[in-house]
Amino acid sequence: MAEDLQIIKGTKSEQYEALIPQIKGLLSGEPNLIANLANTAAALKEQFGWFWIGFYLVEKDELVLGPFQGPVACTRIRKGRGVCGSSWEQAKTLIVPDVEKFPGHIACSSLSKSEIVVPLFKDGNIWGVLDVDSSDYNQFDETDQLYLEQIVALLS
Repeated sequence: MAEDLQIIKGTKSEQYEALIPQIKGLLSGEPNLIANLANTAAALKEQFGWFWIGFYLVEKDELVLGPFQGPVACTRIRKGRGVCGSSWEQAKTLIVPDVEKFPGHIACSSLSKSEIVVPLFKDGNIWGVLDVDSSDYNQFDETDQLYLEQIVALLS
């Protein structure tokens, strides 16, 4: 198990390419889901310094707050509400350049300006979402989607 994270500078792709093997190392041999979600959120926060990174887990008809890095967050989100609930309902990654322009956005923090939400699949079912918020507009793009989808696949 890796215990030290190597923070890499460079392009966004280079940072992800260096981070993914380190996340694999953190997850290797650890069967506890909460530990793995927590370390994944911490690794992403340390590498990229985004405002908020965390997981919401499906519990009946709601997403319930799981391990995260950042300020306190919304605890429960209904399916179809906000970016997280919409990603769950649509079963796809959502990239939001300006959260204030997203219909039904749930403002857990007024400091959040852009967001990406990636669903976590297992056996074709969504069991949670990775939610990443930035205090900058237009922070996330297809590169983030590509690599974050690879990262969440490691958790399933």
